[in-house]
Amino acid sequence: FLTGVSDLFRSGYESASKHFNPADVEVNVAGRSFLVTGANSGIGKATAKEIARRGGTVHLVCRNKERAEVAKGEIVTETGNQNIFLHIVDISNPKEIWKFAEKFKNEHKLNVLVNNAGCMVNNRELTEDGLEKNFATNTLGTYILTTALLPLLEKEADARVITVSSGGMLVQKLNISDLQSGNGTFDGTMVYAQNKRQQVVLTEQWAKAHRNIHFSVMHPGWADTPAVRSSMPDFYQKMKNTLRTEAQGADTVVWLAVSSEATKLPSGLFFQGKAAV
Repeated sequence: FLTGVSDLFRSGYESASKHFNPADVEVNVAGRSFLVTGANSGIGKATAKEIARRGGTVHLVCRNKERAEVAKGEIVTETGNQNIFLHIVDISNPKEIWKFAEKFKNEHKLNVLVNNAGCMVNNRELTEDGLEKNFATNTLGTYILTTALLPLLEKEADARVITVSSGGMLVQKLNISDLQSGNGTFDGTMVYAQNKRQQVVLTEQWAKAHRNIHFSVMHPGWADTPAVRSSMPDFYQKMKNTLRTEAQGADTVVWLAVSSEATKLPSGLFFQGKAAV
């Protein structure tokens, strides 16, 4: 399924990138509207920045207002693109997502949704709705936001949904009997991996049900992001010199979001290094 663990690090990116065609992403996407969740740092911010560079209108959906304002300022300054909009939404809160999506549908159009927001909480914590936090953010939040915005995407030509998953999903088969991870010992890494497997299955189901939207799910490889540093500190310390940059991690997301090559491939596939695997 995946060619090897080493492919997920910086060296794997450098080797895969020899086969990339730079022209694929040298496109002007002015007039197209992109929504990126978890866009104030890491893969999300790097993705938003690359889309902004290409002229797209970018909607940043973030939980933390202060960090989001800083990220928005940085994107506008570095790209010169003023069409960057900020929405403060907690992706672990279903009511908040619905409310945001209803308002968004009345005010904006949408061509591309990038589901990037995620979390890896290492102890079992519940949200105010009594949902296990990893599931609430990674699976349920992604599902609700996508479902709520599908009618908007259906109206547009060349609409796309890209979900940032993880190679970690390979260690988990889909298990729908314990979605809230309430049974047995709680292992945050395994719960995260199960959520990432769920995202792959959701993508396959969406692709079957909505033929005129191109769905894809991808693994960004192991990149040096704030999320990796905070949720996997031991892994980070051991591997930090071999990790990809945030831009390298975002590379396939950007390709899936803007290139015409990506949509020549079937909807519903899992990608790594700009190739379906």
